[in-house]
Amino acid sequence: MNRNKGSFAVLVAAQTLAALLFAGLGLPAQQAPSPSTAKQEILKRVLEAPPPVQPIPYSHKKHLAMGLTCDLCHTNPEPGVLMKFPETATCMGCHATVAKDKPAIRKLAEYAKSKTPIPWVRVYVVLPGVSWNHRAHLQAGTKCETCHGQVEQLEVMARVTGVTAMFGCIDCHEKHNARAECETCHKP
Repeated sequence: MNRNKGSFAVLVAAQTLAALLFAGLGLPAQQAPSPSTAKQEILKRVLEAPPPVQPIPYSHKKHLAMGLTCDLCHTNPEPGVLMKFPETATCMGCHATVAKDKPAIRKLAEYAKSKTPIPWVRVYVVLPGVSWNHRAHLQAGTKCETCHGQVEQLEVMARVTGVTAMFGCIDCHEKHNARAECETCHKP
């Protein structure tokens, strides 16, 4: 499938999805929004969702301001699909002495002592049926903030981009001349 046919197929799929989405909301078919209006509505719903409650409060803003980098805490083990949450020992590397009397750090120390991983809750979740690989995107030069937003400004990690919505992937792929055909992300 060439690029124009692929883009047309994606546009038709997006329009169909938007029509079905808004039909489910009780809107008549003739009021189905344009693809850009549907994108805005989906993005609004994605961003309005409250962030998940984490087992320990963590401020990316505070930690990144101290010079930490994403890859210091988040590693990408084989096969490269997901970035890992930091090991408790990584956190304790600093917190054995830094802020060790704060309740959250005492809770962190309990996880470390029991050798129990912190049960972090993913903020960005890849939907079922989507084939995703962090490593491929990192190797292509994609920066973390491209998909996850300006994390260095977040006290509480929350969804600030539509990266897990189909239009977010398609828009980015088209802007960077990456394949945007369905089978790029959806394997048969």
